[in-house]
Amino acid sequence: MTRPSALGYLRRDIAGIHQTAIEPRMRSAAGNFGYSLIKTLALSDPDTAENVLIALVSTLGVPAVLVPSVEHFEGGRPPEPLLSLVDVLVMEPKTKFDRIKFKQAAS
Repeated sequence: MTRPSALGYLRRDIAGIHQTAIEPRMRSAAGNFGYSLIKTLALSDPDTAENVLIALVSTLGVPAVLVPSVEHFEGGRPPEPLLSLVDVLVMEPKTKFDRIKFKQAAS
């Protein structure tokens, strides 16, 4: 049985010198959540990082994004536009933010 795919995401300005140690741990953490890590997106610019992530998630159609900690998101929480597309898996502390399923308006 094939595991669903997850995209890794981290901000270089947050990870700093620990980035090279974090990336292999992300692959293992994805497996612990029941996912297969396909790639890690590492970005530096906090002003554009989340928009780039959301655009890539939309393009790839992955069901989940894995982050080292919520500190890699502005405000310490996954943005709603991301949660409308995917589950967000957090390594430390181990947490899962479920995708938001919006109800469609009745016609």
